Amino acid sequence: MQILNNQILDLRELEKLTANLSKDISLGDVYLFQGELGAGKTTFIRFLINNLYVLNNLPKPDSIISPTYPILITYELSSSQIYHYDLYRVKNLTELEELDFFEHLNNNITFIEWPEMLINLPLNKKHYLINLDMISEFKRKINISLNL
Repeated sequence: MQILNNQILDLRELEKLTANLSKDISLGDVYLFQGELGAGKTTFIRFLINNLYVLNNLPKPDSIISPTYPILITYELSSSQIYHYDLYRVKNLTELEELDFFEHLNNNITFIEWPEMLINLPLNKKHYLINLDMISEFKRKINISLNL
């Protein structure tokens, strides 16, 4: 995935960016999405998931929503799964362990909204941190960094 610093994009530009980024996503990749409420975390992930389905010659999912209440929604690809977490309501790591969170990181693609409790943990794998900041109603500043 490409590294970005302070890129200001509108929704159309974000969709174009995710089409390019999704080509570099592979099994075991972990993506942490930070940003205030309404910054576009779920929209960014929705674009990525739709692009992954297209790249795998699969029909796009009917609906891709934030997993705020179920905490986890999975999507089936040909030979793997996409795990989409929203940790907004998760209070501690024990809750994540009950979801087999750490086991699922290995052979799947993982997108995590509200990852603050994980930021300083040694995830023992490379992961990307994607920060979204609201500039205006229609523009977002995006930073993508690789953490090893």
